[in-house]
Amino acid sequence: MKLNVGTIDRVVRAVLGLALIGLAAAGYVPGVWMWVVGAVGLVLLATAAISFCPIWAVLGISTMPKGKA
Repeated sequence: MKLNVGTIDRVVRAVLGLALIGLAAAGYVPGVWMWVVGAVGLVLLATAAISFCPIWAVLGISTMPKGKA
């Protein structure tokens, strides 16, 4: 697995993931959408934690600086 998520990208993903999970947990998102928003937040946190995004790997995108991956 080649790392493809850089530092700034990781921070953005982590903050957005925490925000989405917080919105879902606080009840700001109604019904089934609460679970969708929470799941998206968890995926963002997971990809930030492991510095790898499978979708970006398929698309050939990387925000890692050259030589760090």
